Amino acid sequence: DPAGPAARTIATLWWVMLAGAALILGFVLVLLALTFRRRDHAGDEAAHERLFVVRLGIAFPVVVLLALLAYGLVVGERLLPRERPDVVRVSAEGRLSAWVFGYDDLPGHTSENILHIPAGRPVDVAITTVDVIHSFWVPRLAGKLDAIPGHVNVLRLEADRPGTYAGRSAEFSGPGYDRFDFSVVALDPAGWEEFLKGELP
Repeated sequence: DPAGPAARTIATLWWVMLAGAALILGFVLVLLALTFRRRDHAGDEAAHERLFVVRLGIAFPVVVLLALLAYGLVVGERLLPRERPDVVRVSAEGRLSAWVFGYDDLPGHTSENILHIPAGRPVDVAITTVDVIHSFWVPRLAGKLDAIPGHVNVLRLEADRPGTYAGRSAEFSGPGYDRFDFSVVALDPAGWEEFLKGELP
């Protein structure tokens, strides 16, 4: 149930990849069924094999896979965080059992396991960790990105409308990692202004 442009793009990519895989699978199964069909007259066996193996068995999957690769590269390029004047910047620091979030627009303020963002605006999350590798993921808003000690990865989130969205640390990071989750709270413009004034927790 995508709730942001990045999540919608990823969902569309998934469906396109599934359709491409199904197309290749269906075509290969048809070719397999045709090999069991009885032929009444023997023709040029080598030409028949060339048709099946080279033109149909190799060319068709290669064309479909190249088309899917090209589509995936274009979509992946669209998901990269680009410079925009309305981008909000926050930080996410993974710890063994918590995420600590900081806000460029509210210096010195941090929140634990709750990330506040404005709805309808792109948010760049600078992701890192102080201990083990984590994986930052808000399925309804964007893709998954690893948090690596000593390195910062940037993920762009955007929520279409105000609400609370579940986030997961989707990587084994020690005992209890399956309960290591967080929330993203998308605020309307008035709520975001209140947050920046320190009027929200």
